[in-house]
Amino acid sequence: MSVKGLADGTTRIGAALARYRTAIVTVAVLSAVLNVLVLAGSIYMMLVYDSVLPSHSLPTLFSLLGMLVVVYAFQGVFDAMRTRILTDVGSALDQELAPEVQRMMSAAALKGHKGGGDGMTPMRDLDQIRSFLASGGPAALLDLPWIGFFLLILAMLHVWLGVTALAGALVMIGLTVLTERATKKPSRLVAQITAWRLGMAENNLRHAEVLTALGMQRRMRDRWVEVNQHHLAAQDRLARSVGAIGGSAKVFRLFLQSLILTVGALLVIDGKASGGVIFASSILSGRALAPIDTAIANWRGFSAARSGWKRLNAMFQHLPAAADAHVLLPAPAKELAVEQLAVAPPGVERVAAQGITFRLEAGDGVGVIGPSAAGKTSLARALIGSWPALRGTIRLDGATPDQWDADTFGAFVGYLPQAVELLDGSVAQNIARFDPAATSDEVIAAATAAGVHEMIVKLPSGYDTPVGSDGAQLSAGQRQRVGLARALFRDPFLVLLDEPNSNLDAAGEDALAAAIAGVRARGGIAIVIAHRPSALAQVSHVLFMRDGRMEAFGPRDQVMSRIMKPAVPLDVPNRRAGPVAGVENAA
Repeated sequence: MSVKGLADGTTRIGAALARYRTAIVTVAVLSAVLNVLVLAGSIYMMLVYDSVLPSHSLPTLFSLLGMLVVVYAFQGVFDAMRTRILTDVGSALDQELAPEVQRMMSAAALKGHKGGGDGMTPMRDLDQIRSFLASGGPAALLDLPWIGFFLLILAMLHVWLGVTALAGALVMIGLTVLTERATKKPSRLVAQITAWRLGMAENNLRHAEVLTALGMQRRMRDRWVEVNQHHLAAQDRLARSVGAIGGSAKVFRLFLQSLILTVGALLVIDGKASGGVIFASSILSGRALAPIDTAIANWRGFSAARSGWKRLNAMFQHLPAAADAHVLLPAPAKELAVEQLAVAPPGVERVAAQGITFRLEAGDGVGVIGPSAAGKTSLARALIGSWPALRGTIRLDGATPDQWDADTFGAFVGYLPQAVELLDGSVAQNIARFDPAATSDEVIAAATAAGVHEMIVKLPSGYDTPVGSDGAQLSAGQRQRVGLARALFRDPFLVLLDEPNSNLDAAGEDALAAAIAGVRARGGIAIVIAHRPSALAQVSHVLFMRDGRMEAFGPRDQVMSRIMKPAVPLDVPNRRAGPVAGVENAA
């Protein structure tokens, strides 16, 4: 990851970094000035030993000291400027790329591949790049080319000083190459195990209630401890590799300074150099090899940043951002048409639903029923755009969902999943889908349409009541009703409810029926996946699925009379609230 590589516009990150080319050039210029100013210490040492001490001139000594102080002051200012610029570039790069990284993480999750672990690796990769830019690593890399400059100065003092320093530099470069080879695989392994370790810890925390209830806490904790031991072992191997080579490099650099001091002393004894050359050469050799030493010390961060750089660029190529639509289509308002649709879970070859064909017009409502594993929820995920269609098409007013950007299309859709997922925030924020521009009237209108306004105002802080992580502060029924209000926010054209009455009491079911009727009355389309009869009371059509295929679709009463015939082997309980025609909740 050289300076040239950092500004390589052929990659997405390189293209972003290229916009800060002026800042990077400024850092390179500051590095050049700093490396020249470093000569001040050596020159001062030579003049003191060769001029001041023989003449005993105090004015000369203090004049030289004053100039040295000025040089060191500039050196400190320039070094701070260089560090600050690199930190600002890292922060600016993070601010520019972070939204895209979040998009890619979501896209990867929807496609069913998180790359292992908790799916947060892209964000950590970006953090690694930013941290490396703000560390001493880039400065060390920018100082590396100046090794030749200091070796040339040493050779100008005497050729043997230059040769000795050159030999030492080659040894240090060899140690750097050895560091690269020794840390490449361990660094990659540490990154992988870290992702798995964090993912397992997050899962254990998320499912703490279930693990406690089923007596699984200790077993899951033992699994995490096992992974953590592998993580510690990998970290230890990486630290040992870097520590051993880094320690050897430090010891060798100290030895090299002493060796150069010895060569200088021999030259003075032989009358080929002055006394000041001894100390000046020692300082110059230390400065010449310092960038290599610093590079080795920062190699772990450099290696992590480079690996993150490669992974992010690969992910940007694999999950490119969707192009902005040149024509902004209006919101759908007429029909939903599905033609020969086939769907499979992302990243899985098994087809979950296929051969689905139906058409609904504004004001229609359809109940999707069928036994377990019939593909009902798979169909729902395809309709809302979470799962891509393997074959066939989904069209709203003739346009496929991908002709709108994801957020715009999402505004046309109201979705209540089986497992209601509320986000940490207030009830009002969740209903408003966290839109800062949402008005109180819009929030209350959605809650009223869902029949949940009276319930919300009775909460401790009304609409401002925090729901907690995953809605933990609310009961299952309350979460489901708030989720229904969120689905109805701003009157979306397509409202899809997956098992919307699984946690509702009688009052909640009445409110649900009224909400479905309200969607149809205002010209929307309601799709209800259900196994309770009450959820089908307000639909106009029924779609019956079995084994991933559509077996019947049409007006509700016709389809229900058809699938309820004794010829169809369905399990029909006699309870009022029991499943309809053997219809159960499908995963």
